[in-house]
Amino acid sequence: MKSAVENLNPTRVRLTVEVPFEELKPSLDAAYKKINQQVTVPGFRKGKIPARVIDQRFGRGAVLEEAVNDALPKLYQSAVEEGELNPLGQPEVDITELKDNELLSFTAEVDVRPEIEIPDYSGIEVEVEVAEVSDEDVDDAVKQLRERFASTSVVERAAAEGDVVKVDLEARVDGEVLEDGVAKGVDYTIGSGELLDGIDEAVTGLEAGGSATFTSELKGGSAAGKEAEVKVEVETVSARELPELDDEFAQLASEFDTLEELRADSRERLGRQKKYEQATQAQEKVLDALLELTEVPVPEKLLEEEIGTRKSNLVNQQLAQLGLDLATYLKMQEKSEEDFDAELKEQAEKGIRTQFVLDELVSTEKLNVSQEELTEHLMRRAQSSGMSPDQFAQAVVEGGQVPMLVGEVARGKALATVVDAVTVKDTNGDVVDLDDEDEAEAAEEATEAVETEAAADSAKAEAAEAEGQEKAGS
Repeated sequence: MKSAVENLNPTRVRLTVEVPFEELKPSLDAAYKKINQQVTVPGFRKGKIPARVIDQRFGRGAVLEEAVNDALPKLYQSAVEEGELNPLGQPEVDITELKDNELLSFTAEVDVRPEIEIPDYSGIEVEVEVAEVSDEDVDDAVKQLRERFASTSVVERAAAEGDVVKVDLEARVDGEVLEDGVAKGVDYTIGSGELLDGIDEAVTGLEAGGSATFTSELKGGSAAGKEAEVKVEVETVSARELPELDDEFAQLASEFDTLEELRADSRERLGRQKKYEQATQAQEKVLDALLELTEVPVPEKLLEEEIGTRKSNLVNQQLAQLGLDLATYLKMQEKSEEDFDAELKEQAEKGIRTQFVLDELVSTEKLNVSQEELTEHLMRRAQSSGMSPDQFAQAVVEGGQVPMLVGEVARGKALATVVDAVTVKDTNGDVVDLDDEDEAEAAEEATEAVETEAAADSAKAEAAEAEGQEKAGS
């Protein structure tokens, strides 16, 4: 077999392969054997039909077609190995010549991983936020904890901001009550912004038994995107009562005996969180700087497939779970379809470029992934997926996704290697010494986030609002 490689562009090649007919003999023998098992010829036992009889009865062409189909994958793989190529996706194969007992010639066009030259990145310098915990941060954390332990009691007065009202909702469009536009006994905290636009103003000042009507644009349901007239009736008004901030509260809300111990623990936890956020910010900024320095051609077909995958995941999974279609989502985001497609293409292209660059770093730096590193990453992924580690591991193995996880860890290590070599300063001008554990975890998450379906991030931000409106039939 002879093969030649022609570079069509930096990410696509054409293989030209010529195969002497004698090299097809194993595939020809296999073709005759397969046909023998599939056909019946009077006078011959099944499986014992001579080759000349098969040629006469069914045509030599049928045998050649079967043989070529059997041989092509192996011949293509041999040509790929001979050309030392890294193909991406399936090839487009064209048989250019097939002469019985003489020659088989074919071409195969396929996208390949581009050759990338990693530049000197040691001069990269990025700025991150200061990882300081203020007294105000601690106050906010304790306030949130206090809110969780608030109690409510029904009161006989007009509703005000912060009160919890139990309401019945009825939505009309063009004067007709929507089939999914009625909700009973919905609890809503005035001022939370978790339901319909305009409801805060409508219920403020109402007592139990009072009602009001307001207009609001529906974000989900059968009339998504339409203006609706919504009638709200207040069943009860409840005041929220916060516990006193004292040692007794600390004992109720935590394992600590005093409020001071609770505040100290909150400060420590916030400090760890800010250090992790600082590491994540550093990873993202260093990655952006590295990509800006590196020339990375992106295969067109691979980019098209990635865009299609991201769009499908957004529409058929995340938006579908919220009861939204793409048109409604775009209207909520105040984006045109052209703007959305442009953003999606930019995100997909960045994901592909990131993977190529970090994979090249893994190779040049000779980075390996230990079983311990893979296990730690698996545990984190299991936690974020809501599955137990055993369930997640089983799903990964059954889905053949172990190499994908190994790649995520390796690319995270590659990015961490770059971060270690560059200068990271905070907004005070001080050099930041990132925690190794935070850095490694943040690097894996940063690369994973860029490589996967990031197009629907803003859809998640709409989840609470859309779910609340869905209760109202919107």
